[in-house]
Amino acid sequence: MTHIIATALDDRWAWADQGNCQGQAELFYNDEQDRKGVRRRKEEAAKVLCEHCPVIVECRQYAMNAPELYGVWGGLTEMERHKLAGRLRSG
Repeated sequence: MTHIIATALDDRWAWADQGNCQGQAELFYNDEQDRKGVRRRKEEAAKVLCEHCPVIVECRQYAMNAPELYGVWGGLTEMERHKLAGRLRSG
């Protein structure tokens, strides 16, 4: 039974291995000590990688459904995802 669960979890994340973000977590997650300018530059660099990512749709769907609270996912920052989720809920 454990094997089946592990396989399902692996399949659920299979798309992530194809992401342009692989090995670049420092761009996609801010450090608490980063200043605003540093955060903004990192977020913009992450978004550039996302623009041409083959799994941007899957990544964004995952982040919106999870919901992922931190980092850039599917080309959206946590604030952008929060705003989008609010608009989707309100109609």
